[in-house]
Amino acid sequence: MKSVLRIPMTRSMKSQSHLLKLAPVLWLAGCFAGGPPPAAVPRAPEVPPAQRMAEIDAIAGIDDTELNVQPLRDPQVEDLRHDEVAARAAGDLDKARDALNTALLMVPDDPALLQERAEIALLQGEYARAETLAMRAVELGSAIGPICRRHWATIEQARLARGETGNAVSARAMIGGCTVPSVIRM
Repeated sequence: MKSVLRIPMTRSMKSQSHLLKLAPVLWLAGCFAGGPPPAAVPRAPEVPPAQRMAEIDAIAGIDDTELNVQPLRDPQVEDLRHDEVAARAAGDLDKARDALNTALLMVPDDPALLQERAEIALLQGEYARAETLAMRAVELGSAIGPICRRHWATIEQARLARGETGNAVSARAMIGGCTVPSVIRM
């Protein structure tokens, strides 16, 4: 029969032995120490660009009791604007965009053209471009009336589409300042 040599365990050896027995358990516990994966942040439902445009149209509606400033237009630019309206109605946003881009080459600082181009950008899902164009229109255009409301509503919708809710709220607040009652003449 074989004899087995037994070595008495010291106290430090016993504690190391327990650690070795616990190592697999600790390793597995480390795999799950993070808890469940974080819940995904719920995204706002995707709003189609056409619905965003309908919101802009509703906000900017012309009121018969307010002042509405309209600039004089170049006939060639006006023809391009009519082309844009027809293309937009036919659903050809690329053709509408091209007509407005051509008009903007002739009159680059026309706030109404910039606004119309911003709306086409919004309809094409180019939200950053839509906001940039609408902001430029705000800088150059009227601070009152339906066109002013269209600028700020476009900015609001572009920001909402990009998930910038806080910034959209500030744009929404600017819309109220665009309505100025007309002068009552007696």
